[in-house]
Amino acid sequence: MIRVVVVDDEALVRSGIELILRAAGDIDVVATADGRDAMWEISLHRPDVVLLDIRMPGVDGLTILTEVRALPDPPAVAMLTTFDTDEHIASALRTGAAGFLLKDTDPGQLARAVRALAGGAVVLSPSAARLVGDSAGVSRAEAAARIGRLSEWERHVLTLVAEGASNDDIALGLALSVHAVTEQVKAILGKLMVNSRMQAALLAQAAGLLDEASGP
Repeated sequence: MIRVVVVDDEALVRSGIELILRAAGDIDVVATADGRDAMWEISLHRPDVVLLDIRMPGVDGLTILTEVRALPDPPAVAMLTTFDTDEHIASALRTGAAGFLLKDTDPGQLARAVRALAGGAVVLSPSAARLVGDSAGVSRAEAAARIGRLSEWERHVLTLVAEGASNDDIALGLALSVHAVTEQVKAILGKLMVNSRMQAALLAQAAGLLDEASGP
């Protein structure tokens, strides 16, 4: 079972997400909380995934994200937002968010996103992709220059990461150990000068790497 904590200031939203995820069968919502109780619940239950409202009164999502990322072996965190534009997204990217989802995400897609996050993949709902891309703050030329530091093999691995593959998926597809893939991804992040798979994926998108992968 994938263990999830849902953090949102609205009880109705928390209940709705919990109901959707519990229906998936392989996902257990171990706790829901508002911003004040979020870190207590996360520290207590040690979930695999946290779905975190980016804007909350009192203790906001960015503060919680920073504290979660400081935990030993932190869970994957996807930010939830209802906004078509959100100035906090760039900060969440820098802090290490692994995904961005709008709260009106299709129920089936929400469960798939949680599974992907638990597997170490990055997640962007289609409706959030443009919003996050606009917040990345990297030009195509700069992105291409950074990716130019990678070997052909590393570019291939980066493409798989940007397509949402987890380390397990990549290891299976390339007939490598998960440990080898994990180390390869860490090396790629270092060469790209980013601190998360999400930032690496956005660089790949900005540089047109996914367009190259899809072919004519």
